[in-house]
Amino acid sequence: MKYDYEMLLKRARSQLPEITSKRERLTLPKLHYSVIGMRTIVHNFNEIAEVLNRDPQHILKFLTGELATAATTQESRVIFQGKFPRETLEKLLQRYMETFVVCPVCKRPDTKIVKEKRLSFLVCEACGAKSSVRHL
Repeated sequence: MKYDYEMLLKRARSQLPEITSKRERLTLPKLHYSVIGMRTIVHNFNEIAEVLNRDPQHILKFLTGELATAATTQESRVIFQGKFPRETLEKLLQRYMETFVVCPVCKRPDTKIVKEKRLSFLVCEACGAKSSVRHL
């Protein structure tokens, strides 16, 4: 049986899954925060953690390490010791997303952090890539 190239190509393309051309971007909710005295309060911290699909304590550990300060949680908000501008908090959340949420291979946010022995890996549920991430 003889096949021509065009027919084989059409057959192969029909069996491929439809690829979306647009890249899904993960958008963080607007940061609701206030500065009272020497404390900075982020009111919608749990909402941000839910959108990122990460444990709020993991995000908090990253932020307190980067800001070099202490923080406490109360219900759905976080109180940082010290005055911090909105831009600083937004840049740090963006850096957290790039490091611990977005897949380095396919750039999608469909990932989860998996611990194997003493190492942590970022496993992408979209493309299956597995890359190591640093411990906090």
